[in-house]
Amino acid sequence: MAATMKELGIDRLSPEEHVALALEIWESLGEARPQARLTAEQRAELTRRDAELDAIPGIALRCSWCSVEVQGLSGSVSRTAT
Repeated sequence: MAATMKELGIDRLSPEEHVALALEIWESLGEARPQARLTAEQRAELTRRDAELDAIPGIALRCSWCSVEVQGLSGSVSRTAT
């Protein structure tokens, strides 16, 4: 039987630690990560967004801004693209 979150002590982690652990587990899968099954419409939208980012790089958000948002510390942080 697989260990539970409680048995592993995961239930005692902060929300930030939960996110960090989830990312670490996901990244540890490497090439074994399940492949996304996108519809043709979803794939077309991703292609469109990639092309838009190539054409206008300044519309992308900084990783630091996204991290602040995920951590719930954004408060008055503005959504400034760089």
